[in-house]
Amino acid sequence: MAFPFDTRYASLELLIERAKKRMPRFAFEYLDGGCNENINRDRNTSELREVLLRPQYLNNNYAEANMETELFGVKYSAPFGISPVGLQGLMWPNAPEILAKAAFKHNIPFILSTVTTSSIERIAELTEGKAWYQLYHPREEWLRDDILDRCEASGYDVLCVLSDVPTFGYRAKEIRNGLAMPPQINFRNVSQALARPEWCLEILKHGVPSFKTMEKYMDKNMGVKQLGQFMNSTFSGRLNSDRIKAIRDKWKGKLVIKGVASDEDAAEAVRLGFDGMIISNHGGRQLDAGESTIAVVKEISEKYKDQIKIMMDSGVRTGPDVARALSCGAEFTFMGRTFMYAVGALGEKGGDHIIEMLKMQFRQVLEQVCCEKPEDLQNFRVK
Repeated sequence: MAFPFDTRYASLELLIERAKKRMPRFAFEYLDGGCNENINRDRNTSELREVLLRPQYLNNNYAEANMETELFGVKYSAPFGISPVGLQGLMWPNAPEILAKAAFKHNIPFILSTVTTSSIERIAELTEGKAWYQLYHPREEWLRDDILDRCEASGYDVLCVLSDVPTFGYRAKEIRNGLAMPPQINFRNVSQALARPEWCLEILKHGVPSFKTMEKYMDKNMGVKQLGQFMNSTFSGRLNSDRIKAIRDKWKGKLVIKGVASDEDAAEAVRLGFDGMIISNHGGRQLDAGESTIAVVKEISEKYKDQIKIMMDSGVRTGPDVARALSCGAEFTFMGRTFMYAVGALGEKGGDHIIEMLKMQFRQVLEQVCCEKPEDLQNFRVK
C-alpha cells in the first residue's frame, strides 16, 4: 500500500519525538504545555478518548466514505482545520506560512491568530483570502476597526472572536523560560537555540519572528520590555455584549466565538447573533480546574445545534479523535498542537504530512464502522 506521507513518522507520537529533538527546549515547552499542572490539557484528550464507537458491519446499504463537510457554505475536504496558535514562528520558523499553504492545498480551514508571526495580508495572499482570522479584542476601538478593515480588504470571510483570555494563564515553564509578558532573552534560551542547528538555520533564512499583524501599530525601535508593555496594554480587557455587538454590526462575514466552555456562554452566543461557536478551553492553557471540551460538547450540542454551528478544539489530536468529537455533536473540529508538532518535526513538509495522515486516519474510522458521512457519526456512538 502506498502512503502519501513519510512512513517513518506515521503517528503523532513519532512526530512529537522528532519535534522535541529539533526544537529548542523553550519553544517545545511553549507548544506542549498547558497551565499550572497541565491537568486540563491532559483531561481534554483523556476524556475525549473515553468516547466509543460501535461498528455496523452488516449494513447492506453502505456505499463508501465521503469525508467532505460543508461549513458556512464552503465544502471542505475533511471535517478538521488548523487552530490559531500564537508565536508559531518562534516554535518553528515560517510555521504559519507552511501551514497556511498546506491548508489551502488540501482545502481545509486555517485560522490566523492576532499574535502569531505572519500578517493578515501575507496569509490572505497564500490562501487566496480563504483563511479565517482570530481576533484578540484590543482595548481601543479604532485598532479593532482597523484590523477588521484589513481582514475585509484581504478577503477573509470568517472572523473568530476569542473569549477565553481575560487574563494570561499561569504557565510556570514559560515564566522560567522568559516567554511570559514581557518576554526576556536569557542565556538559557540562547544555549538551547544553539543546540538546535536546523532551527537556527531556519531563523537565519526567515528572520527573527515578530508579531507581523501588529507591527503596523508598534514603534519600530521598541525594545523587548516595551514590547511586553505594548502587548499587555493593547489586549487588556474582556469581551462584553457591547463589544460583541459593535463587531457584529461592522463585520459583514460569518462571525464565530471561540472559547465557549459553558451552557451560559453558548446561550449568550446565540442571543448575540454569532453564526458559530468553537467549544474550546485554549488547549488547557488558561484554566486548569476547568471541564474538558468534550464534556461541554455533549452538554450543549443537542440544545443548540439547530441555532448555531457547533465546532470544537482542545484535546483533538488524531483522526480517531475527530471521529469521537463528531459523534458527540460537534460539526467540525480544529487542532493546534498536532499541526505544530508536525512542522517542528518535518519543517516545510510537515503541513502536507500531517494533513494526509489525519485524513487517512479519519477515513479508516469511517470505513471501519461503516459510516458514509461525518455528520452521521452520532449514530455510531456508544451511548
